[in-house]
Amino acid sequence: MIVGVNGPVVTVRGSSKFKMLEMVLVGNAKLIGEVISIENEDIIVQVYESTTGIKVGEPVISTGEPLSLQLGPGIIGGVFDGIQRPLKKMEEISGSFISRGLDIESLNTEKEWVVEVVVKKGDNIKGGDVIAEIKETDLVIHKVMMHPYMSGVVEYAAPNGRYKVHDTIVKIKTEQDEIKELDLIQKWPVRMARPFKNRRRLTIPLVTGQRVIDTLFPIAKGGTASIPGGFGTGKTMTQHQLAKWSDADIIVYIGCGERGNEITEVLEDFPKLIDPKSGKSLMDRTILIANTSNMPVAAREASIYTGITLAEYYRDMGYHVAIMADSTSRWAEALREISGRLEEMPAEEGFPAYLPSRLSQFYERAGYVDNLNDSEGSVSIIGAVSPQGGDFSEPVTQNTKRFVRCFWALDRQLAYSRHYPAIHWLNSYSEYIDDLENWYETKVADDFFELRTKIVSLLQAESKLMEIVKLIGADILPEDQKLTLEISKVIRLGFLQQNAFNDIDTYVPMKKQYKMMEIILYLQDKSKELVNGGIPMSQLRKTGIYDEMIKMKYNVSNNNLKEFDLLKEKVDNFYDEVKESYKSFERKKL
Repeated sequence: MIVGVNGPVVTVRGSSKFKMLEMVLVGNAKLIGEVISIENEDIIVQVYESTTGIKVGEPVISTGEPLSLQLGPGIIGGVFDGIQRPLKKMEEISGSFISRGLDIESLNTEKEWVVEVVVKKGDNIKGGDVIAEIKETDLVIHKVMMHPYMSGVVEYAAPNGRYKVHDTIVKIKTEQDEIKELDLIQKWPVRMARPFKNRRRLTIPLVTGQRVIDTLFPIAKGGTASIPGGFGTGKTMTQHQLAKWSDADIIVYIGCGERGNEITEVLEDFPKLIDPKSGKSLMDRTILIANTSNMPVAAREASIYTGITLAEYYRDMGYHVAIMADSTSRWAEALREISGRLEEMPAEEGFPAYLPSRLSQFYERAGYVDNLNDSEGSVSIIGAVSPQGGDFSEPVTQNTKRFVRCFWALDRQLAYSRHYPAIHWLNSYSEYIDDLENWYETKVADDFFELRTKIVSLLQAESKLMEIVKLIGADILPEDQKLTLEISKVIRLGFLQQNAFNDIDTYVPMKKQYKMMEIILYLQDKSKELVNGGIPMSQLRKTGIYDEMIKMKYNVSNNNLKEFDLLKEKVDNFYDEVKESYKSFERKKL
């Protein structure tokens, strides 16, 4: 029975049957909870619902199993809370405000699915093998798989037809001569990573169509990335762009502890968005987990694990899944609150000492793997971090940097000047560049990274020059340094800045990104020749060629890259005209 209640933390005494990480039903309201500590006679339970009204002496019921998810058809397109309860179904039962103690199955048990059984009597099947296929949405074929830790010989295979999720479709005889009935659902503990055969080296990029990411700071499929940034710097918008345009097969969006209006925006916008690759609704390949800041804090802590488990399940089918976790800072705050109520020794800024290990456990579940059924799939994790006051030295940001290989640092000044995505090119980095070099050289261009290196060098040179400009102004600089500033401006405004609301600029294929770099550097080479010939930058600016280069992101369509040949001709004409006009100018002076 309950002997103490401290917010979401409940102390139970009077039984030795409880096990660590076991799911329990707390109080007369039967609230969902999880055993997180066993101390002599005291059992500590964290409750995933509001404990208001719970009294000492109320019972706690053991379920005998860990907190688990229902994995089966009907997840794609669903909107769930932090412990996989369907929010639409909960609204039908309790209205706009969620009641406590609702015992709802995660999946629709009444819907009939058209099932194609792909095994037959006598087949020897093992963990991970596909036993049936279902068209879950227009974009996703759901593969019903054997539980990873089960194997046997098929004794019965149902004919193809319409079945509900709890209907038996296959019976197997195990090695212990037991008959097991398999339906369309398997249960899996949220805190346990799903097994696989082999983890692969990450050599394929997750193409996002965002130039600053794909060209300067790419992420690999199966990789990890962090988007840290203060309030209003565009974390959520960046993740929306990645969810819409990245070449992942399935998106899992976790709204973890964010403001209710942000989650509402996601819930309203995503169903309206059209998947650019298929023309279907984006929800046909999206799973939303909504856990707002006013929901119980313990459920916020569980939502991250719920999202990663769903992602691993679809990875096991052979899909490439991308997780958008917004934001891991709110998740860490939930850890801090629960740790404080448990009276654990705090570490830096009050966060628990195990914050780094929890972050690593989450990010290490990413990867590109060979599955048990010989397919291949990946889980890529992109986690937003919301450091208080934009301070990147705080514990969550610093510990996240230890476990991710891609760091997209959002800058407040860029965001306030309407430069989006506000990823700062000097504070960000990607450790995947060497691993992905072969893919870029094979699929895009031999000299892709050579051009990228030149672009980065120009931006770094501009940063150093701007320190001088702030002190003494730009007029005193030599002409070649003025050229560096001008070309860097073209790179910043014409290449790194991207308009999510422009049909052409919202997504840019890799070939066009390469062509844009190529023409900018070609313009630099031609301009350098003119400057070295004694022509001042003031003359070059008058031609308007630099402004025209900035506008090419709107003027050159994604499907007709031959237009870059016309741009190259314009650069050549600009070179010839300036050279000729300067000759005549010099003759007049003489």
